[in-house]
Amino acid sequence: MSRAPNLRQIEALKAIVECGTVSRAADVLHISQPAVSKLLSHLEQDTGLQLFDRVRGRLIPTVQGMRLYHEVDRVFVGIKQIGRAVDLIKREELGQISIGVMPALAGRLISQTNRRFLKTHRETYVSVVIRSSQFIVDWLISKQVDVGIINRNTDNAYIECAPMRSGNFVCIMPKDHVLSEKDEITPADIDGQPFIALGADNRVRQKIEMALEGSGVRLNYIMDVTLAPAVCEMVAEGLGISIVDPLFAYGQRDRLSIKQFTPCIASDLSLCWLRGTQNQGIVDDYVEAARITVKDIVQHGTYTPDY
Repeated sequence: MSRAPNLRQIEALKAIVECGTVSRAADVLHISQPAVSKLLSHLEQDTGLQLFDRVRGRLIPTVQGMRLYHEVDRVFVGIKQIGRAVDLIKREELGQISIGVMPALAGRLISQTNRRFLKTHRETYVSVVIRSSQFIVDWLISKQVDVGIINRNTDNAYIECAPMRSGNFVCIMPKDHVLSEKDEITPADIDGQPFIALGADNRVRQKIEMALEGSGVRLNYIMDVTLAPAVCEMVAEGLGISIVDPLFAYGQRDRLSIKQFTPCIASDLSLCWLRGTQNQGIVDDYVEAARITVKDIVQHGTYTPDY
């Protein structure tokens, strides 16, 4: 009765066929030539097959030998595929993270978050996609990004969302503005003041207008721009005042006078990620890096390195 060959015997068969000689097979297997010959002899005994013809001191594979070799080779190809699958899984879990961020946050916040994250994940490849909040939500659902930084919440059951906790909206003005002496700004204070806004269809602008409904205040719009950082730039240049998320304002505290605004308008900037992702560990670490960076920007106006 034939016995199943062991792995070392199979490796010897494969090496002899591919190398052509016992001496080369021995080099590949890092064993002696007699050891290779012994493995081959035991393989033929165990299988009951004549795998090689001995012709003038050389081993020539028989038809049976080649048939067995092809089966062996097929198995080894499968093993290599398993190895590649292992590498892919490791890359997905440990080596790469994709971040979706709305355009207004694609500057200081994302660069400083990446800097903090990469200090402890030097081998991780970070990909940043800059798109609208709705686009990022769609990409989260389709698993094309791992983390989203957006200006809204989502009620999708598969997406986890957490507020970025940047605080309530603030009123910003040039350093030498007449209102800069006040500790807190109210709707009455900004009545008629040159006001720089986001576009008319922007959710943040609509949120500000809703908060001022019933106050009798007339916002004196003189300009609108697409992104909140651009609003801050215009205000810093002395063109008017505005109301913005504190994350944008505190990043430019050296150029702006920043005052609390009443009534409170809560920030709705959110960190979102898909539940149960394969690389959940690095996703969690990135989210934490973003939270710490937001806190740094709000408190200090910049990234504070960890030592």
